[in-house]
Amino acid sequence: MSSVLSFPQISSVERRQYGDAFWRSLFYFNVYRLAVAITLMAAVMTFGDNIPFGSFSRRTFLYANIGYIVFSLLSFASVIPRKPYFTVQLTVQICGDILFTVLLMYASGGIGSGLGLLLLASLAAVGLISRGRLTLFFAALATIAVLAEHTYQVVFQNGSTSQFAQAGLLCIGFFATGWLAHSLAKRAVVIEAIAAQREVDLANMAQVNQLVIQDMQDGLLVVDEHGAIRQINGQAEAILGPLRRSPREVLLRDYAPTLAARLEQWRRDPKTNFEPLRTALTHKPTAARFVPVGISRNVGVVIFLEDLSRIQQQAQQLKLASLGRLTANIAHEIRNPLSAINHATELLLEESGFRGQPHGRMLQIIHDNTQRLDRMVQDVLKLNRRDQATREHFKVGEYLHTFVSEFSEIEKIPGDIILIDIEGDPTVAFDRSHLNQVMWNLCRNALRYCRKQAGSILLRVRPGPRQSTIELSVIDDGTGVAEALRGHLFEPFFTTASSGTGLGLYIAREICEANGATLEYVDRPVGAEFTLICRGT
Repeated sequence: MSSVLSFPQISSVERRQYGDAFWRSLFYFNVYRLAVAITLMAAVMTFGDNIPFGSFSRRTFLYANIGYIVFSLLSFASVIPRKPYFTVQLTVQICGDILFTVLLMYASGGIGSGLGLLLLASLAAVGLISRGRLTLFFAALATIAVLAEHTYQVVFQNGSTSQFAQAGLLCIGFFATGWLAHSLAKRAVVIEAIAAQREVDLANMAQVNQLVIQDMQDGLLVVDEHGAIRQINGQAEAILGPLRRSPREVLLRDYAPTLAARLEQWRRDPKTNFEPLRTALTHKPTAARFVPVGISRNVGVVIFLEDLSRIQQQAQQLKLASLGRLTANIAHEIRNPLSAINHATELLLEESGFRGQPHGRMLQIIHDNTQRLDRMVQDVLKLNRRDQATREHFKVGEYLHTFVSEFSEIEKIPGDIILIDIEGDPTVAFDRSHLNQVMWNLCRNALRYCRKQAGSILLRVRPGPRQSTIELSVIDDGTGVAEALRGHLFEPFFTTASSGTGLGLYIAREICEANGATLEYVDRPVGAEFTLICRGT
């Protein structure tokens, strides 16, 4: 009763211990058993009395052989669906092998038939399949069965006692084979455990590498010798654009032709110096760095994409951090005396005695320059308040129409100079007052340099390069920005206008960053284009 009750527990344990490899090995062992049984049957049916098989009792041999074939076929019935009790099945099958092999030996004249050697292969196979469990027990069973068969032959069939030595050597072979299989199985178990641990370590390392790669601030691509993309992180997709298919199915020349051309040039001459790459997606200067995988540049390569604008901004922030605090303090200190000078100048200008005289012109110059200094002070003070952004959600189309109307009225320009081109009806997430300040700055610059004709300024709204983003561009038909000056556009106190403070574009970009947006200059054949990419809903 206790043994019956213990079977379900063995079943549950074996479900966890014996995996696919065990059942697959047992399946192939059954294939071997069936092949041996069929081969013996074919040999007897073909050669008849010319071979010693069945020489003592042909009928017994045929019945035993047929039973062996049926037993082999029945063994598949439990192995193929992988029913429980692996150890029980293996024990039953090796016991069946011993039984039928001994019967075949008996029908063929005993130990001299050589059929006992078949048990060596069976014991070796069982030892490897069971990972060394019960191997010596099965060898003992085979030894008892062979000795019992030969003893029966000697006692009842007038067998030769001299063949006990041959039976003993065969039994020693059983134990030697069982011990060897046991030792090899133990080593296989150790190696398998080490391999499993290495597999876990490699999987963990792969996950860590994946997390590190995805969290990198630089873009990263891994390209093989055929030009196929093996791996890419999110930052690289943010720079070059999203992949539409699996990375292994995309070639670099189809995904980023310019980058692929630079890769081929680098493979020919690794000392080539490349200019910063500007993608159509972000318009930001990007440096591409190629690192070979291994010792050959033609096998595989890792491509690092470094956003130079981010590095420039970080360097600029470090350089201006202390300067910003200093200028803010100075601005507070000079604002009061500057207001006094401006007020005194306005009082002097109101006196009739100075109107139209050289002193009046000098006072006007003083008044204009104090106004310019006051605007500069206000711009400096705004730098400290740029992070105080309260984002709102509003329709871009309604905002732009209202803005153009107010801008045209205040700047006293015809309303048809500014055109609005909106795709869809997007909603933007931005501080309305901050966006108003950015748009006033960009449109004033565009108005200063455009031809001042109908449609000279275009406000264009399109879906952004990434999901849930809006692209707002201010485009004019002027002469554009000289290439030598484009790198200094967003630097503080840089201006090409004599009356400008040089802080407009710098403050505009800072405001955009405070609202989670970006502001970049885009190269165009004619005119200038400033593109603002912000979050939408």
